[in-house]
Amino acid sequence: MPRSLRDILDDAARGVFPPPDGSTTVVPQADRRDAGVLAFTAHSVVFTDEDPRWVHETLAGLDCDPLAATMNPRFLGALQDRTGRRHDTTDLLTVAQALPCEPPLILKEFADPDHPRVTRARGRRDDVRVWAADGGVLVLGRGVAGRWETAIEVDEDVRHRGLGRLLAVAARHLVPAGEPVWAQQSPGNARSVRAFQAAGYRPVGAEALFIG
Repeated sequence: MPRSLRDILDDAARGVFPPPDGSTTVVPQADRRDAGVLAFTAHSVVFTDEDPRWVHETLAGLDCDPLAATMNPRFLGALQDRTGRRHDTTDLLTVAQALPCEPPLILKEFADPDHPRVTRARGRRDDVRVWAADGGVLVLGRGVAGRWETAIEVDEDVRHRGLGRLLAVAARHLVPAGEPVWAQQSPGNARSVRAFQAAGYRPVGAEALFIG
């Protein structure tokens, strides 16, 4: 079993997952900012600096399907209370590999480091860069365990023209060669889910982040 959160993520990016044995692995946080839960097929990973015994005892005390226990609202609430952190949403976690050459659309990078979109992204990522396209925005930075993460925004008046897919593809051209790029989508945001999957991002699991 991998010994660190980064090991687990690197393996998942290559299509190698923890054994589907119904168990939960607890690993330390990769950094002070991010704690959370990853749910793969029949295996969960809780990354926290809390006592692993507390995690397993809390999960064992839940009256629910053991395979879904780590994403049960009662456990997520208990982890939030225990850590004093904020949990916003549980996302679909997807990943794609870098692509060569230039992005498939014209992008202009924000030069202003204090732009609101840059400032907002820095709350969750390091090494943040933001580009504007005609009708959209692409954010790229290092998130959980130093992985490359992207997020996109599309203006309402230019939706249904494929811009979201092009922005998601563009992120694959902007990460270093050989590196995967990760993206989270709210499961209810069907347009975003479709855009990223059309851009070649593979679903690998669910993710609940707790921000300090």
